[in-house]
Amino acid sequence: MADLYATLGVDKTASDDDIKKAYRKLAMQYHPDRNGGSKEAEEKFKEVTEAYDALRDPQKRAAYDRYGEAGLRGGGGGSQHVDLSDALNIFMRDFGLGDLFGGGGGRQANGPRAGADVKLDLQLTMLEVATGVTKTVKLKLLDPCPRCDGGGAEPGTKPQRCTTCAGQGEVRRAQQSFFGQFVSVAPCPTCRGEGTTIASPCKECRGEGRMRADHTLDIKVPAGVATGQYMQLRGVGNAGTRGGPRGDVIVVFDVVEDDRFERDGEDLYCEVLVSYPQVALGAEVEVPGITGALTLDIPAGTQSGHVFTMRGKGLPRVNASGTGDLHVRVQVWTPPSLSREERALVEQLAEMQEKPPEKREKGFWAKMKEAITG
Repeated sequence: MADLYATLGVDKTASDDDIKKAYRKLAMQYHPDRNGGSKEAEEKFKEVTEAYDALRDPQKRAAYDRYGEAGLRGGGGGSQHVDLSDALNIFMRDFGLGDLFGGGGGRQANGPRAGADVKLDLQLTMLEVATGVTKTVKLKLLDPCPRCDGGGAEPGTKPQRCTTCAGQGEVRRAQQSFFGQFVSVAPCPTCRGEGTTIASPCKECRGEGRMRADHTLDIKVPAGVATGQYMQLRGVGNAGTRGGPRGDVIVVFDVVEDDRFERDGEDLYCEVLVSYPQVALGAEVEVPGITGALTLDIPAGTQSGHVFTMRGKGLPRVNASGTGDLHVRVQVWTPPSLSREERALVEQLAEMQEKPPEKREKGFWAKMKEAITG
C-alpha cells in the first residue's frame, strides 16, 4: 500500500478539513463518470478513496500513524482495500454529489436500500457504431408495490423503529486488539440497515415493497463506441426496498465484427484485390466503406501491398470531434488459370517486360517468419 498521505497529497500534520478537501478534489478529478470508463481513472479513484476512508477516521488514522498498514489490518480495522462500488458509496455518503453525475443508486447510510443495478448487453452493428443509434429494449424491473406505495407495510399501518439499533440502521461493537481498541460498524441484522421494521407486511408484496413489471427503455448510443465500453443510466434500474431509490442500468456494448474490416480504435483497415493491369496502368477501384462503397484512385505503377489512407472514412471518435481513417491495402490478384488467349498475351508480355529489380528490404526474414507463423 502506498503512503496514504502522499496518495492524497497532504502532510501528516494535515487537519481533517484538509484531508477532506484534498480527497474531494481528487475524487472529482478521477470519478469514473468524468473519465469515460477509463480503467486508469477508476483505479486512481479507488486508491484515493481508500486513503481517505482510512485517514478520515481518528482511530484508524492513529493506528496507521503508529503502525503503518499493519495498524489497519488489526482488530476491527479490517483490510482497507475497496472495490468500485464501495468507493462510490463512500464518495456519495460523505459529499452527497450524486446529482452532479446524474444522481441515482448507492445505499444510504441509514434508511431504505437502493435497488440493484441491472446489466444489459447491447449488440450493435458497425453501421450503427458509425452513425449512432437509439435502441429500444424491453426488460423486467422491480417497481414500487402499488398497494403499499413501496413502503412494504399493509395500508393503514406504519413501519416501527427498530429496537435493536434504535433506528440507526447500524450496530457498533468495540473490540480490543494488540493495537488498541477498535470500533467496528455493521448493518443492523434485525432491520438490515433500514432503521425500521414492519409488523404488518403488505399482503401484495409480502413486505418487500416491490413488484416485477415490464419496462421499455430507449437507449441513445453515441457514435464510435467499441466492444466492452459501457454507459450508465442513472436511476432507471430496480426500485429499492421499502421506498429506496432506484438503481442504475449499465449498458455494455458488443459490436458485431464486420468481415470487411479490422478495427483499431476509430481507424479501419481493409484489403482489396486488383488485377495487374489496374496497378500497372492505374485505375479507379471500388472499396468498401461503412455507410456505402467508396472510390479509390490507384496511380499507375502502384506496387502490390501498398496501403492507401482515406482520411475521415473511418469511425467517429466517441464523445469527441473528429473521425478516424480508412486504410486500404491493395493486393494483386493472380488468376488460378488462364485461357489460351490470355496465356499467349502473358507470354508475350514476359518477353517484352524487364525483370524486376533485385531488392530485399531490411528485416526480410523476420517479416517472412511472422507471416508464416501468423
